[in-house]
Amino acid sequence: MWTRRSFALFLAAAVVLCSTATPSAQLLPRLLAPIKPVTAGVNGLLCSISSPSSAAKLDNASRRWVDSGGQGQVRVIASAAPGVLTSVKNLVLTVSGRLLGDLPGINGEIIETDLDGLSSLACSSTVSSLSLDAPVAATGDAAAGSAYTLRAALGLPADTPAGAGIGVSVIDSGIAGSADFGSRIVAAYDFMNGAKAVTSADGYGHGTHVAGLIGGSGSLLAGAPYQGVGPQVRLISMKVLDAGGAGRTSDVIRAVEYATSRRAALGIQIINLSLGHPIYEAASRDPLVRAVEAASRAGIVVVVAAGNYGTGRSTGEIAYSGITSPGNAPSAITVGAFNTRDTAARGDDEVAPYSSRGPSWYDGFAKPDIVAPGHNLVSDAAAGSTLYSQYPSLRVSPSYLRLSGTSMAAAVTSGAVALVLEANRSAHPDGPALTPNAVKGILQYSSLRLRDASGVEYGDLVQGAGALNAAGAIALARAIDPDRPVGSYWWTSSVVPQTTIAGDGQTWSQHIVWGTHIVWGTSIDTNQSAWSLDTVWGSSAVWSTPIAWGSDVVWESAGDVWADHIVWGTNYVGTSDGQHIVWGTVDQPSTTVWGDLSDSAETSGASIDPNGAS
Repeated sequence: MWTRRSFALFLAAAVVLCSTATPSAQLLPRLLAPIKPVTAGVNGLLCSISSPSSAAKLDNASRRWVDSGGQGQVRVIASAAPGVLTSVKNLVLTVSGRLLGDLPGINGEIIETDLDGLSSLACSSTVSSLSLDAPVAATGDAAAGSAYTLRAALGLPADTPAGAGIGVSVIDSGIAGSADFGSRIVAAYDFMNGAKAVTSADGYGHGTHVAGLIGGSGSLLAGAPYQGVGPQVRLISMKVLDAGGAGRTSDVIRAVEYATSRRAALGIQIINLSLGHPIYEAASRDPLVRAVEAASRAGIVVVVAAGNYGTGRSTGEIAYSGITSPGNAPSAITVGAFNTRDTAARGDDEVAPYSSRGPSWYDGFAKPDIVAPGHNLVSDAAAGSTLYSQYPSLRVSPSYLRLSGTSMAAAVTSGAVALVLEANRSAHPDGPALTPNAVKGILQYSSLRLRDASGVEYGDLVQGAGALNAAGAIALARAIDPDRPVGSYWWTSSVVPQTTIAGDGQTWSQHIVWGTHIVWGTSIDTNQSAWSLDTVWGSSAVWSTPIAWGSDVVWESAGDVWADHIVWGTNYVGTSDGQHIVWGTVDQPSTTVWGDLSDSAETSGASIDPNGAS
């Protein structure tokens, strides 16, 4: 049984797209140092931002900015209790601050202010939390490859099923139109310039690659060798990154909120977020996590990259707790990456070293939920984009690039989710759509367990429930009738928990990771309260029928492993009571995976290492 242990508390001030590479120095924030007493004059009064009640409202990135002296201006997202956001706006106008926009879905406001203004906000009873409006940046990589076997590795035939009519919102750097997408890019918006409708384009190239993995037809080359997972999906492009791969968390939140509020008009069933930022605060306070949870409650399946911090930067050793936000959103499908080695057979598959392991920082959630192909994947290139122009080694042909990372794994999973929704809709056209929780349960139950090179099975904090098995998930989705009442058996036909891939019969994992516990057996054969829209994944006491509980994957079966190999460093500053992490502060910061950064609040883009993973 895992006992009390200390952990290292980290700080990072960059939001990075989850395609691995060596990040630029500008994207590598410092470890959190103890916050120093700071007072700021407001209307002749002194307000202490270091008082316990005020300091508790700041996320780690904002605290580090204050502790470093609070020079110049800082952009933050202020969250308020319902009904008092106007009071927050009025307060900003009385101090040295600017209102930059509303985030109504999380009752938040984007604010630029100085140290005095931040102090006033932190001391105000109308403000519940203050989170850095962190920069967003993208990275990428290339690698040589041989035969391309993505769809075959997922157990799928050449071009069917195809996700016909399923809408996927790609929140990224945009999508460059081409014959691979045809007329299926049904809408495009630029959230860096007021959420205005635009002609679909991609100055950076990452979003196009992601979109191609989700739903490219592959028609730019004879034989469609690089076809995406759902080549008939509808794509909604939501740009949050510029041509340098830079953006802001608030732009991402705006896009998520827009997709949520207009899901019916735009026909959005899935949101793909191949991006994330290091976790600064508990999931319940994190603005981006809150936006993702709201989208999930509205019925949208949100697929998120786990992050690419699976190894310690200074040691190169496998490390844990590298999940990035919003991968810590309980109801999101958080996806790590595995390497197919360019074969359809699954026996040689291994989890990519860079794929972030769980548990999530602060909350100790068991993540990722699953792993999917993400290494050396070929997809559409945006001609003239930054990735295409500046990194010719990425090119496979004039129309395609090869990239690696959990960004790519999330995209593959979004395509598979489209096929699952299509299969269920076709089998039960008069019933309601599968809920996001039901989709996650289907993907986990039908997943395939992976083993490392020595034959040892990866733990659930490495591979989640297992590796994506699109063919198995489709078969399971066809058998489920979502119209059956809660508590009743909802399979309409028998389901054999096995999938044949490359001539080899693969047995499903047949378990679900609910919160931090494994759920064994046939929990997926019944319409449970756990699958409902108003249930947060991992909540207690939501099962409609008796289930078989397994071990606690965070605190029991893996605690002694991950606690000694935390990606953020080796200076343990918190303790665990066996269920929750109790966080402290860093007195003697150790070297962290993030390195050092003197101007972490402002970044623009990231470097790309063509020899690493993307």
